Amino acid sequence: MATKNYNYICQNCGATYNKWAGKCNDCNSWNTIELQESNTQYSPTKTAGTQVDFVTLSDHTEKQTRVESTIGELDRVLGGGLVPGSAILIGGDPGIGKSTLLLQLTTRLTANNINCAYVSGEESIEQIRIHVSRLELANSPVKILSTTNINDIIATIEKEKEKIELIVIDSIQTVFIPDIPSAPGTVSQVRASAHELVSLAKRKGIIIVIVGHVTKDGQIAGPKLLEHMVDTVLYFEGEKGNNFRILRAVKNRFGSINEIGIFEMSEQGLVEINNPSSLFLAERKNNISGSTIFASVEGTRPVLVEIQALVSPSHMVAPRRAVVGWDLNRLSMMVAVLATRYGLKLNSYEIYLNVVGGLKIIEPAADLAAICSLISAMYNKALEKDTIVCGEVGLSGEIRRVSNINARLKEATNLGFKNAIIPAGSKLSKDLKDLNITEISHIKQLQSFFVTKVGA
Repeated sequence: MATKNYNYICQNCGATYNKWAGKCNDCNSWNTIELQESNTQYSPTKTAGTQVDFVTLSDHTEKQTRVESTIGELDRVLGGGLVPGSAILIGGDPGIGKSTLLLQLTTRLTANNINCAYVSGEESIEQIRIHVSRLELANSPVKILSTTNINDIIATIEKEKEKIELIVIDSIQTVFIPDIPSAPGTVSQVRASAHELVSLAKRKGIIIVIVGHVTKDGQIAGPKLLEHMVDTVLYFEGEKGNNFRILRAVKNRFGSINEIGIFEMSEQGLVEINNPSSLFLAERKNNISGSTIFASVEGTRPVLVEIQALVSPSHMVAPRRAVVGWDLNRLSMMVAVLATRYGLKLNSYEIYLNVVGGLKIIEPAADLAAICSLISAMYNKALEKDTIVCGEVGLSGEIRRVSNINARLKEATNLGFKNAIIPAGSKLSKDLKDLNITEISHIKQLQSFFVTKVGA
């Protein structure tokens, strides 16, 4: 016989406790533990299984055809397009543009004779129509459904006369299964609802795109199992005061996770940015101290971004260190390297470092650019005009080689840069004659590059 069990379950990570606690020990979240009826337990029974035939990898020789989304930046992140039968989870802060992106996706695919359905549990049909009218997409024949019952959604999809090829669920935290006695958005509801949707995708060969809410830390809300169940996990990033939006893959079974897609939010929705370097450097000014142009690589795409630093005297015992778009621990390490290997002591100064444009840099190749910005800000001297910098800095002050150096330099040449400071020993191609390249092996060799006294 089935018995009811009640446990205290964390609504953030799904951890189970025998009694209530204010803090979850697994995810360190406060006030997320609630009393819930857990899954019913049954006495073990012996049920005979059904024999399933094995197949080999060579049995299926037909290549899986991807569906192009008609949004180039999205296709880049997905690895070339949408894979039939796949489940995609996309998360992001409220108002970042998730629904806007998916409405644009479904309307464009429908215009290409791909049958799409948009299921919303957050907006009514009239609200969705207002949304698409603002995007000038009101005349699209996309099928719209406003419901939160998973059973109703699956029954509607299966009984549809025309096969649905793509479904958008907005969002997973609003849908529920009536058989589970808990509120929508709880761990058990999110887990069971996602399982039903993923099973539908695999069974019918339908592309399912699921929208997920995020916590205050920026992680997708609900159990971590949710990210394991789907094939692709995308994060939509962006600053509230900035129109740039960055789509980043953190999991992709059918492509690389290093690619990013860059958009700009406009009145007509999200607009693709095909040349992000020119966008990030649009307001750059020469002869500014504390500013360095870094040649980064996001996946296979070279992107030039500006790294700014500000060094200010402080009377506090522990001067402040603030970073936007870079790793704070990495900054502390570079400050220590400057003090020991370069002779520039910043212990009594406040340091502020900013990656302009809202891009988050995670590769160590930005070390040298950050150091150049700190030196420039401290001595109020600007780098030589039209100079790009890249290189990893070790604890002994040595500058190490970075990957894709030729792609970085070619992007700089296309944007009109004349000088480059790169690690010594880099393997360069022969078609970089228009660029004055200087190779250095230690940060002490940087002294000769700061030639312009700003404000003098």
